[in-house]
Amino acid sequence: MPTHTVSVNGTTLAVETCGSGLPLVLLHAFPLDHRMWQRVLPLADHLRLIIPDQRGFGGSVGGDDSTAEPASIGQLAEDVVGLLDALHVSEPAVIAGVSMGGYVAQQVAARHPDRVHSLILCDTKFAADTSEARAGRADLAARVGRVGQRILAEAMIPNLLAKAPTVESPSKRNAVEQLLHEMITRQPVATIQAALAALGQRPDMTAAMQQCDRPVLLICGAEDTITPPAVMQAMEELLPQGRLLVVPEAGHLVPLEAPEIFCEAVLAFLGLPVAVEG
Repeated sequence: MPTHTVSVNGTTLAVETCGSGLPLVLLHAFPLDHRMWQRVLPLADHLRLIIPDQRGFGGSVGGDDSTAEPASIGQLAEDVVGLLDALHVSEPAVIAGVSMGGYVAQQVAARHPDRVHSLILCDTKFAADTSEARAGRADLAARVGRVGQRILAEAMIPNLLAKAPTVESPSKRNAVEQLLHEMITRQPVATIQAALAALGQRPDMTAAMQQCDRPVLLICGAEDTITPPAVMQAMEELLPQGRLLVVPEAGHLVPLEAPEIFCEAVLAFLGLPVAVEG
């Protein structure tokens, strides 16, 4: 499905849109782009999908324009609201995000609750980085600056996917790994470095999410070592209207690793017919 571009908050975002019905915004993880959602496009049979490349990623690249690089998670959240405005979406939307996209979704809910129908937070967390984690991000940013994007792909891909054999064939697993490598190595070094800084400086959202009065679906891969199930179980306990699904044989990227389970969970959460061909 081709993307088109939209002017939002002084930058240009590439976005894929398809389907009709209740709007569902799908926010990708770091350091990927909208293509990480390609295996859940059957959701367009039931929902209006809005799938952007976040500022600086994928097709949302502004050349030498520094406004194309993400300055903060809050800025990315404001981009989501600006994108909804640009697409003339006035009704509350379902905001879904994986990892970094989950951080952005939380900020949208905290800043603009009237724009949020419900939240889907996948393989993410409420807590801010520790000082050690921030230092690790800074070191990684420096290494990417010296060596390039390949070092990031080599460091991340083994930790993004489940290590145990999955229900899928080796050929599908290899295709997912190749897609991840292509997405990561495509992202500009400046965007990677800016995003790592923004991730390291993001605020703790625990208190804000405790006040969230919207339904929240939490999804976690059983083999996610970055945000393990125990982390998301603690999040479920804090939420007034939270429910958690732990997906067997999946790691940090459930929509790529277990797309049928993800789609069925989303449709059930939203009270829509659970019949997805994928």
